[in-house]
Amino acid sequence: MKKNLLNLSFLLIVISTSAQKLFVLESPDKKLKADIAVGKLIEYQVSHAGATMLLKSPISLTFSDNQVFGVNPRLSGSTRKTVDQILDAPIYKKAKIKDNYNELTLEFKNDYNIVFRAYNDGFAYRFETIRKSPFIVENEQVVFNFPAESKAYIPYVKNKGNSLEDQFYNSFENIYTHDKLSEWDADRLAFSPLLVEGGNGKKVCIVEADLINYPGMYLYNGNKSNSLVGVFAPYPKEIRQGGHNMLQGEVQSRESYIAKFDRATKFPWRAIIVSENDKDLVDNDMIYKLATPNQIGDCSWIKPGKVAWDWWNDWNLYGVDFKTGINNETYKYYIDFASENGIEYIILDEGWSVNLTADLYEVVPEINLPELVAYAKERNVGLILWAGYYALNKDIEGISKHYSEMGIKGFKVDFMDRDDQLMVDFHYKAAEISAKYRILIDYHGTYKPTGLQRTFPNVINFEGVNGLEQMKWSNMDQVTYDVTIPFIRQVAGPIDYTQGAMRNATRGNYRPVESEPMSQGTRCRQLAEYIVFESPLNMMCDSPSNYLKEKECLDFISQIPTVWDQTIALNGEVGKYVTIARQKKGVWYVGALTNWDERELELDLSFLGTGEFQVEIFKDGANANKAARDYKREVISVPTSKKLKIRMAQGGGFIARIYRK
Repeated sequence: MKKNLLNLSFLLIVISTSAQKLFVLESPDKKLKADIAVGKLIEYQVSHAGATMLLKSPISLTFSDNQVFGVNPRLSGSTRKTVDQILDAPIYKKAKIKDNYNELTLEFKNDYNIVFRAYNDGFAYRFETIRKSPFIVENEQVVFNFPAESKAYIPYVKNKGNSLEDQFYNSFENIYTHDKLSEWDADRLAFSPLLVEGGNGKKVCIVEADLINYPGMYLYNGNKSNSLVGVFAPYPKEIRQGGHNMLQGEVQSRESYIAKFDRATKFPWRAIIVSENDKDLVDNDMIYKLATPNQIGDCSWIKPGKVAWDWWNDWNLYGVDFKTGINNETYKYYIDFASENGIEYIILDEGWSVNLTADLYEVVPEINLPELVAYAKERNVGLILWAGYYALNKDIEGISKHYSEMGIKGFKVDFMDRDDQLMVDFHYKAAEISAKYRILIDYHGTYKPTGLQRTFPNVINFEGVNGLEQMKWSNMDQVTYDVTIPFIRQVAGPIDYTQGAMRNATRGNYRPVESEPMSQGTRCRQLAEYIVFESPLNMMCDSPSNYLKEKECLDFISQIPTVWDQTIALNGEVGKYVTIARQKKGVWYVGALTNWDERELELDLSFLGTGEFQVEIFKDGANANKAARDYKREVISVPTSKKLKIRMAQGGGFIARIYRK
């Protein structure tokens, strides 16, 4: 299997340029240029404003019948087109997206096309096949050849295992190693998105999009060069129920191929995003633009919002006269809390269904779901149920129908922990079926988003992030991670990070506590994360009891939107700081985060336009470097210069709500 896993990486054939046919594809602004050569191989290279971003990189697909798309190709034709349109984005960080690109389609005689696109901010390609009979994909060659020694932000798979194959079973939660490509750990795979530093301050972010019925792409550099290659999980041959509470599908053996099909298909987009400034990555729409459009039609029933969450705070309530835990009394308290504070949902996380049976029809005796649904409906609160992957996959249709008719609004699906073809197909089918029954989906315990949130807008959030739950047990540097993911992981789409901690600690005072967890960094940092992090279904992780003690912060968090009309990245530098402005119904919110460095910034608020504005501010207090919960709220007028100076403490944050006087 290892030979099959890696051999495509080195399918490099020296060819004579005289045998090549060359194509040039430029972005609409003509800054980005892709040179595509068709000879004995198909290769592409990319430059931006004259600077080389990628050297010649070959692409191919190998099939089980020994046919290879991309080697000794027989070109039959080519077409070009320009697209300049506005996309509607109903559940997103902006309501409208400008979609402008130049496209080149190369047609080949043995039933396939390759589509290339050049955007102002990046380049993408995909294979398409019109083969009508069933076929098997042995492997895909994806190569990114960088022009010089480069450093990258590498999200290695956490569990090394005994081989690379072992790493295909993982949680997709990661931290970033900032290192040279030539110093890549040859024992480890990494996820995408992955960010590589180019020349002149530019960066290249490697992504994939429109991943449907095909394995996800890992990245690898086994020969410690300046090249990265794509690696794909082979197709599962034998799967056994096991893992966490018998809710996972553990692959026991794999086939020698990566995917099989019974009809023509479009393969995922391979893409790079080129940024001239780090902040450009924070407000990028490449994944959304490349994804298959909305397949469910009317989205008016899809209701984003916040969720009062039970698991992170360990069902801890105080000042009540009942024993808290997984029971109706506790959840009625959460429902009342949500209703009284304008919070759209509560979640029943793991524990509401009978353990170890992997049967979502079996509810523990302490829970009366119909009673809770009726109680919540009277108070205008929706209920979301946690669902282990293996249990849901047993009967997606029946479970969706049953709970939709009961009045449940969504599922938080967990412990997929794979992205081979079967698991990716599960994500699509579960999204499609649940949409039929008007059920929201939050994919937790899963890989990064690749555009499914556009195809099925009821898929409202994804994990694939090393979020705040880590603070229950980990000493990782969460503060630095927080100012890294907006430039990398969040490029792919929304993140189920689960912010909102009311127990906050400085670097020296932090410690992991399972039942009464705390966050690293200041109180204002937790508030600002509701703006900086894109999260249409946004958890409020702490206990209702703790929020009620901090009513000023609770009131502010509760009214922050979770989807937006506009988003603007104001400034930022990977791993150091970030500032984002988002607008909903004429009101602007600005959120900023810093690393462990105290920082002063001047924010340019000229996007507000003319007129006079008030701004409600939550800022780190004078003593926040020692007491992380120290903050100050004030309301001031926006200066006529539209320049606003802010200061953030170590591990700090800043948040503002701006509205017309």
